[in-house]
Amino acid sequence: MLPRAYRGGPRRYGRRDGRGRRRRRKVCEFCARRGRQPQIIDYKHADTLRRFLDERSRIQKARKMGTCRKHQRKLGRAIKRAREIALLPFTED
Repeated sequence: MLPRAYRGGPRRYGRRDGRGRRRRRKVCEFCARRGRQPQIIDYKHADTLRRFLDERSRIQKARKMGTCRKHQRKLGRAIKRAREIALLPFTED
């Protein structure tokens, strides 16, 4: 086995974009607002949920939106409930 120095070692510099600059880590919008007025994930708030859908009404990936695991699950559940009672579309035409 190779010594640590030859295996690449620990990542110290974070991820980089195509130009060699470091990308800023995305922060969960719901966790960031925890201290001040928290934003509640509810199926009745269709405008809030629409921000997490793409142009074809699919749920955006957590990697793209920056939501944490806990809130991504809550979002998925709320979006599916809103679709069932016709507050959100299943597909865009």
